[in-house]
Amino acid sequence: MSRVGKKPIVVPKGVTVTIEGDLVTAKGPLGEMSFRTRPEVAVKMEDGHVLVENVAGGRGSALHGTSRSQINNIVQGCSTGFSRGLEIVGTGYRAALAGRTLEINIGFNAPVKVPLPDGLTAEVTDKPPKIMIKGMNKDAVGQLAANIRGIRPPEPYLGKGIRYEGEQVRRKAGKSAG
Repeated sequence: MSRVGKKPIVVPKGVTVTIEGDLVTAKGPLGEMSFRTRPEVAVKMEDGHVLVENVAGGRGSALHGTSRSQINNIVQGCSTGFSRGLEIVGTGYRAALAGRTLEINIGFNAPVKVPLPDGLTAEVTDKPPKIMIKGMNKDAVGQLAANIRGIRPPEPYLGKGIRYEGEQVRRKAGKSAG
């Protein structure tokens, strides 16, 4: 049995969780999200906690922890939301927000324009250049951050590029004179 799946999900104040068959819905100050569970997993409410149980062995064991994590993500997303930070490292590299489009200047001949999907917001700071992506859906926040990082990942010689906040870049020595 999954160790993650055994943990109860604490429902914070201001968030209501409803379970209707295989549909789990969470409503909070930031909005409403839902998750449809598989028949191998049962979800129930007890004393302000959401419990996820494995009803079928085998495949149910594989889905137990995953279902619990997904339900926890929608509860947390409705209450506090998720954020992911990106740092831009390099001389002359910068980003700006123009409406619902993120314009990033990172050494290409034209700025790269990234449209923000619905439900996500971005904040840009100039010194040092950073991008903060926020939203309710953890998957969407992480995917947008990965797409932006993929435009120019950090290179190993000078470390220039776009990296996650706090990411350590392994540097290479480069050429040696000889």
